[in-house]
Amino acid sequence: MNLRFLRTFVAIADNAGFARAAARLNLTQSAASRQIQALEDELGLRLFARVGRSARLTAEGEDLVARSRRLLSDVEAIEARASALKSGEAGLLRVGSTPQVIENLLADFLPRYRKRHPGVDVPLVEDGGARLPRRLERGDLHIAIMPAGEDRFSGRLLYPMYVLAVLPPRHRLSGRAVLEVAELADEPLLRLTPGFASHGWFEAACQIAHIRPRVVFESTAPQTLIALARAAHGIAVVPSPVRIPRTGVRVAVVVIAGCRSAVGQSRPGIRSVSWRHMPCNSSKSWSTIARAAIPAANTFGALRRCPSQMLARTSAPG
Repeated sequence: MNLRFLRTFVAIADNAGFARAAARLNLTQSAASRQIQALEDELGLRLFARVGRSARLTAEGEDLVARSRRLLSDVEAIEARASALKSGEAGLLRVGSTPQVIENLLADFLPRYRKRHPGVDVPLVEDGGARLPRRLERGDLHIAIMPAGEDRFSGRLLYPMYVLAVLPPRHRLSGRAVLEVAELADEPLLRLTPGFASHGWFEAACQIAHIRPRVVFESTAPQTLIALARAAHGIAVVPSPVRIPRTGVRVAVVVIAGCRSAVGQSRPGIRSVSWRHMPCNSSKSWSTIARAAIPAANTFGALRRCPSQMLARTSAPG
């Protein structure tokens, strides 16, 4: 069905005649008459009864004109929505990240973002850093804030991450700002499950140091590990984006003996915002999230001493 014919139909009904409706639509009266004739032929119904120079709706026409108005209104709404989607002012943007990044970065950022872009819906997907690349590959996510190093995705580097040891205040190592991974060999350790990237970094560091960590508890919640460390149940091994309490615990950066860098400081230990098939409405969204994420590197004192060039770089387009 031709929408132009429906617009002409509604215009004639609103103006009670062909002449005024044709002028409003910038049509000749004969063109408007041909459109209505074609519409009546297509529907198999007579829509107007001509009375002199006026046109009165038939009973069938009265029924269909109301439906035509609703249909044309829906078409206008679809056109407006499509325009908003194209401009980036509306749409859907699924963002995946770890619990600690959601807590420390996105929880404060999203209310400001929604205020600036009320038409963009941003559902969050929580998962471990080791699983986020697979979810991005499958298309479950549009954007993932995850460890860098996945060349199959496009992305932007944000800030470096470290593996931290969180200790109870009276622990014999609590006065140290830096701990070698070998010093944790005989300690009861609390760490995240294998779904988190920091789990793999710590395992790799232990292999390099030729130690077997004594893990007494694993969790998917970093704050659970920190609470247990505060209660002297063990030493929590967590990534640096985790929010650390100001009191009740001590924090140290974990390093490998003979290596100047902290565990996690290599390229896979840099947090990035990554995407594979960016929806057209998201060009503004990802860059805004990226810019907001960079200051998160300053939340931990050790990160403030990192080289500034590590805090934000753009990867080659993929």
